[in-house]
Amino acid sequence: MTHWTDMTNRDNSGLPDPDQTPEFYEGVLTKRALAWVVDMAVITALTLVAAIVTLTVGFFLWPLFFLAIGALYRVTTLARGSATWGMRLMGIELRSHGGDRFDTPQAILHVSGYYASMMFVLPALVSIGAMLLTDRRQGLTDLILGSAAINRPS
Repeated sequence: MTHWTDMTNRDNSGLPDPDQTPEFYEGVLTKRALAWVVDMAVITALTLVAAIVTLTVGFFLWPLFFLAIGALYRVTTLARGSATWGMRLMGIELRSHGGDRFDTPQAILHVSGYYASMMFVLPALVSIGAMLLTDRRQGLTDLILGSAAINRPS
């Protein structure tokens, strides 16, 4: 696989150019969808454990527990490896506009953008549409932050 830092990007970003190195974006949309399913299963399992550990209080506050655990899981995994466990399983990771792996502030911004776009139908649909139409398969949050999901470089 070609390393993107050897290529000149048409948009002056540090991300791989989709025209010169398309292998970084091949299958990313499908992998993101599958990673999302895996992550939702992990978050559900963690929320179930938290509900049991809190002597069933978590069952009464399920939506709050689910959102909080999901946010913590996503921020932690993105900050530590630029990918959630589902993304790692699928062989993809998020990269910043400069082509770097996510740090904690970027992870917090990305997760906040994800939650904001998922709270309303229109931003969620715009995000899905953007992933289908953009060269880098970027969702709404990715477009705002300048980030992108890529196939993990070897």
